[in-house]
This record gives sequence, C-alpha cells and structure tokens, in this order.
Amino acid sequence: MDAFIQHLQTRLKGPLPGTDAHHRMAHPFRPTVIPAPGGASLAGVLALFFPKNQAWQLALIERVSTHSADRHSGQIGFPGGKYEAGDGILMNTALRETHEEVGVAPKEVNMLGALTEIYIPVSNFLVHPFVGWMDYAPAFQPQWSEVQSVLEVPFSVLEDPDTLQTTDIQVTNNLTIKEVPYFNVSDKVVWGATAMILSELLEVASRRPQEHT
Repeated sequence: MDAFIQHLQTRLKGPLPGTDAHHRMAHPFRPTVIPAPGGASLAGVLALFFPKNQAWQLALIERVSTHSADRHSGQIGFPGGKYEAGDGILMNTALRETHEEVGVAPKEVNMLGALTEIYIPVSNFLVHPFVGWMDYAPAFQPQWSEVQSVLEVPFSVLEDPDTLQTTDIQVTNNLTIKEVPYFNVSDKVVWGATAMILSELLEVASRRPQEHT
C-alpha cells in the first residue's frame, strides 16, 4: 500500500481532530459545537482519493444550481447524499451516492475510515464523512441532473496555505456573511461544511511521509 494511503488509514483509526478542525473553516457566526437535533436527517459523503499525474487527487463535485429547494444548490461538495433504509449503514450511503453521482462503483473503492460527523443547520442534515481511495484514475460519469462538473483536485493544492482565503458569501438576497474562510480551488469557492470536513482531513493527513504515489 502507498505510504500516504497507509498513513491516512493509521491516522483515521486514532483520535480525530473533530470540531476543533471544523471550526477553523467555519463562518464567523457558527458556534464551535452545534448538537444535531433528534429529527435531523442523516447523510453520508465520500472523500475519494485517486492517483493522477503522479500525485494524489481528491474528487469534489459542483452541484447543479437549478434546484430552488436545495439549500446546497450550486455549491462545491463531496459526492454523497441522504441515507436510505436499504443502505444499512451510512458508509453504504456514501458509496451508493458516489456511484449515482459520479459513476464510481462501490466495489472499486477501498475504504479507509470515517471522519467526524458534522451537523448542517440550514438543511438539518447530520453528515457522516468517509474516506476511501482507488488505485487508478476513474473515468467519472456525472449524473447531469445533480452534478454540473467533477473537480479533480490535487491534494497538494488544498495543502498550499495560499489556497486558504476569505471572502464575503451572499447566502440569501438579504444576507451576506462577511470574511468567510474558504479554499480557492480553480477559482471556485469551497466553503461551509465541505471546507470544514476538508480542514479535518488535512489535519489527519499532516505529519506524513513525503511521497504521494
């Protein structure tokens, strides 16, 4: 197994950075800890690593912006979605949704572990992030009704301090949040829960072997 992947697997088995890592990428008005209410919907998402151009890449998706009822419409996120009873466990939710949204079959993904769950008040979802990898670069097949594009992001780009920036985010016609931290990925704004999950993933991946592939 590649040294970087083995390092991730080892770190994911130990204590996780959790909400401290999340809060570093939270908007200024989000409390450090937000307990999920009992009626929160469950979701699973997948941070999928794969090798390309002699470096580890991470798959993100740009969601379509035509669904007016979707509070995450048009945003950058991980493949994933809402838990269904037939999934059994939330890891299967992440794998099923990844298959539906970007065409990667569950059997092709090697699972490494889970990150810390995160509650998203605006959509009332308790999101469970999982980490997996493939030993080849997949030919992504986006579900065009849900996914506008698939972003293949070199993990080294996310680790670059210059990628971490702040901006003002207009969330509704009447509300703009000032000085929101985000990752600038190909001039796209990766913020909110996705950025918070990435913050924990980056900390988990820190202090690792230098080789990536």
